[in-house]
Amino acid sequence: MGNFDQRDLADRFAPTELLPEALPADPMGLVDTWFREAHANHVQPNPNAMSLATVDGAGNPQCRIVLCKGMSVERGWLMFFTNYQSRKGESLDANPHAAIVMHWDTLDRQVRIEGMIERATAAESDAYYESRALESRLGAWASDQSRPIASRAAMLERVRETAARFGITPEMLERNEGHVPRPPHWGGFRLWAARVELWVAGPGRVHDRAAWTRELAKGADDVACSPWMSTRLQP
Repeated sequence: MGNFDQRDLADRFAPTELLPEALPADPMGLVDTWFREAHANHVQPNPNAMSLATVDGAGNPQCRIVLCKGMSVERGWLMFFTNYQSRKGESLDANPHAAIVMHWDTLDRQVRIEGMIERATAAESDAYYESRALESRLGAWASDQSRPIASRAAMLERVRETAARFGITPEMLERNEGHVPRPPHWGGFRLWAARVELWVAGPGRVHDRAAWTRELAKGADDVACSPWMSTRLQP
């Protein structure tokens, strides 16, 4: 019986895609490319969905889905928005570190990012909030996110009361017209990447996988970032 040589194995275990043989010095360009291609190919209803893992002040882990609503390729951060008084908001204030996963199953690609959290500026939160649908702006006021409520009917009553408070009629809601200011308890969080891992699925679970790491230092006005270090990883 013959033995496999390198060429046999390369052919049998070749994924449909590989990470660059010479890994890029900065992973965020590839993250951005994958993110844009997931949107362009309409791979799922929310291609910007990501699992967000946090740890609360007592050391308990939590995970949920949030939507990536901003990315800086140059600085290496992602942004998402939420109620600051929700469980995740309180966990991020208590322990300002988090991890996310974006998995696009139909593209056989996955992005994992771990790093430091800081709140977005008021201007950034205002700008995104104004871009939201009117019903979503009402919901941000009506919901004390993560807090108990007696029934669905009680929740809808809170929405009705919020609409009345801001003078929003059903006709205005239908036309998406009306001013509802951003609640002070609602805004963005920025996840600064300290570790990025990229993964491409391969036959026989012999995936192609690589990681980049860097050091972050939070200053008074900005975050200082060291150069990225990279390595390929066994699957």
